[in-house]
Amino acid sequence: MSTTEPDFSVDEYPRRIRVVCIGAGYSGIVAGIRFTQKVPNLDLTIYEKEHGIGGTWYVNKYPGIACDIPAHCYQYTFEDNTEWSEIYASGSEILADMRRIVDKYKLMKYVRLGHELTHATWDEEAGVWRLRITIRQQNGGEGENETVEEIEDTADVLFLGIGWLNRPKWPKEISGLRDFRGLLVHTSQWDVVGDSLDAQRDNSNNNDNGNGDNNGVPWDWHNKAVGVIGNGSSGIQIVSALHAKVGSLVNFARSKTWLSSSFAVQKVFETLQRPPGNDSLKFTEEERAFLRDPENCRRFRRAIESELHSYGGEFNMRGSELQKSFATILAEDVKRQLSSHPELVEHFIPTWSVSCRRLTPGPGYLEALCSNNTTLETTEIARITGTGVELQDGRHHALDILICATGFDTSFQYPFLVLGRRHGNSAVTLNERLAADANADGGGGGASAYLSLALDDFPNLFLCGGPHSAITSGSLVNVAEHVVGYVAQAVRKMQRERLRSMEVCREAVQDWSAYVRGYFPKTIYMDPCNSWFKDSEGRVSVLWPGTGLHAFHTLANPRWEDFKYKPLDQGKGRFYWLGDGQTYNQKTRSGNCVWYLDDVDVPPGELLASNDRPG
Repeated sequence: MSTTEPDFSVDEYPRRIRVVCIGAGYSGIVAGIRFTQKVPNLDLTIYEKEHGIGGTWYVNKYPGIACDIPAHCYQYTFEDNTEWSEIYASGSEILADMRRIVDKYKLMKYVRLGHELTHATWDEEAGVWRLRITIRQQNGGEGENETVEEIEDTADVLFLGIGWLNRPKWPKEISGLRDFRGLLVHTSQWDVVGDSLDAQRDNSNNNDNGNGDNNGVPWDWHNKAVGVIGNGSSGIQIVSALHAKVGSLVNFARSKTWLSSSFAVQKVFETLQRPPGNDSLKFTEEERAFLRDPENCRRFRRAIESELHSYGGEFNMRGSELQKSFATILAEDVKRQLSSHPELVEHFIPTWSVSCRRLTPGPGYLEALCSNNTTLETTEIARITGTGVELQDGRHHALDILICATGFDTSFQYPFLVLGRRHGNSAVTLNERLAADANADGGGGGASAYLSLALDDFPNLFLCGGPHSAITSGSLVNVAEHVVGYVAQAVRKMQRERLRSMEVCREAVQDWSAYVRGYFPKTIYMDPCNSWFKDSEGRVSVLWPGTGLHAFHTLANPRWEDFKYKPLDQGKGRFYWLGDGQTYNQKTRSGNCVWYLDDVDVPPGELLASNDRPG
């Protein structure tokens, strides 16, 4: 080991470190904000394959798209929007707010739109990720892309912030899908109806939602026969938005589902002191004026988020009293709403627990099913024909348009190649590793990554929106913020301690997977329901093993002992980074040498008294 004396101080301006982020949705945006705030001397690039920022809110533009939790809770902790127009924001309003934040923090200088990661390889000798990026230039209308070039790049740290709500899942189990001769569209690929919408925009003076003045529905659909496959969040939203603007609509929904009132809506009304009888989901002008006051807005948000977190772990447990009472409330509510159509009631009282499948608020959905031009079809689909949908009992629904509201691919099989550390002549890919871990030890937990964000054999690589990263109490935006906070600490540690690489230990990954496998069998999520929380084998692969607050607490307190490290300065010893034994300001006789007196954390007097216990 070398005994060469270091010629730098412990806090001297840190080494340049390059971070590449993939994706410019909520994860990528907060990464751009927090990394530049927390990591000095940072070289940052955010690659986004689409031609706009926003992630899932840029890609998903179907009629009726909205957030299912209150808008004031679906935002970063540090960035309160006081101008939301509705309790549950529309997709276009959310996207506009994301653009506002990007502009406020001047993030576009880091973002490269139309740049798609295709290949990433870990270079052990150099301690960097070598990347191949395909640049796609927009040619003509949206969705018409032309590959113009491929470039190479490197990253000391690679951050995958692409999430899982952007890769459409088609109903491949239904035969004949591609035989349909009408318009076939997935809710996440609404741009296929772009020609009609472009014409609407050209002739409309109302572009508030970016989709013309018919809320994203082409005018010429008013006499069309439309089918919608699915009754998850997107299916319920699009049926509610479409039914009054088309000739006829059939919702093909084989699976039963629970419906709830909008999340925390009664708490919203109570906090705003709404008079009885006013159940509009739009804020009144008086309410908007009240919420424009930053302090009022903060108090309002705290009250609503407290409500979202209030059910805690008991609600997630099979057979709990809270589960039973909630199921009774939902069943009675749907019976009341469907009193004129009692034949529909049984389809909204499943035998499995409430929230086994993502609990779906359905404002307007039951009203749509009760309208004269809409049919709920629960018979299983046999096949798709050239002109419509044939059912198992032989009946046929003739259709002009078929919409697949069938959700997203949550298999954690990424749409690019990531090659980790080599062992011998081969390197495992990220997709192979996630698939292998899903099937290890009986596969009880599905695909897995340490705390949802790291894997051994993939040094300096972090995931946001990885396996077991979603929560059912609280907002995914808050999850992204906590993951990014964790990764920012990791990057700063690498920089401060002059580390070439950090990699989670295999034992830590295995122990995390064992914890996950032990948690879910006692929960409602293992009930026999079809849910995007689960993989194709019925294993819960998306959800965090605990509540949202449990996730936040865990991510806020990293266990650095679960990682192994390689120093940048080989042979210099693990404490070489401590430098020459002094601080930079001491050495240069400049700057603030009493920084420890700034923002002093003074304990309250009552705390001292409370700790005064007799021996």
